[in-house]
Amino acid sequence: MERLVILLAAISVAGTAHGQTVTPAPTAQGLGGPVIPGLCLLSRQEVLSTAKVAQAATARLRVLTEEAQKEIDTERKPVEADIQAFNAEQAKLSPEQRKTRQESLQARLRPVEEKTRLRGAEIEATRNKAIERISTELQPVVAQVYTQRKCGLLLDRTAVIGGNMVNDLTQAVAQALDAKISTITFNRETVPAAPAQP
Repeated sequence: MERLVILLAAISVAGTAHGQTVTPAPTAQGLGGPVIPGLCLLSRQEVLSTAKVAQAATARLRVLTEEAQKEIDTERKPVEADIQAFNAEQAKLSPEQRKTRQESLQARLRPVEEKTRLRGAEIEATRNKAIERISTELQPVVAQVYTQRKCGLLLDRTAVIGGNMVNDLTQAVAQALDAKISTITFNRETVPAAPAQP
């Protein structure tokens, strides 16, 4: 039986970059060496997992997902109970009765499965919109810290194997984002339902 395809791990706003799941890379090691003036580092994934606004968005997405799952479960349980009853009785039924009951159960299950896919798409759209909003808030913060630290080049910290990590902006950016915005609220997005299958 298909369940809402949103796992708690997939809910986190930190887990994506442009809609794709990203596994956070291990933090680069401070191996020492000279500070390279103007070269700065940032782990966007870490900012999006530690900032208060990202944590608030993740918590809100979890609530919306649980609500959607309860809705699906409420509609699915009676059908599943009838499927179990049919499985227990089908040996006693004639082939015609079996076929009729199977078709009836499939007809009842189909809208539940369609709603499951729809709610999954809505949660994903909601998650993407939350990420977009947080990213919009994050960009000027990154620019501000970048300017304050007199950076000339900003690299993704997850691409660095090691080196002098003095110019890592990640914590400063997370703190500045926390000072700018600490919470976010939103409702589940609506997406058009897929056309009914003939």
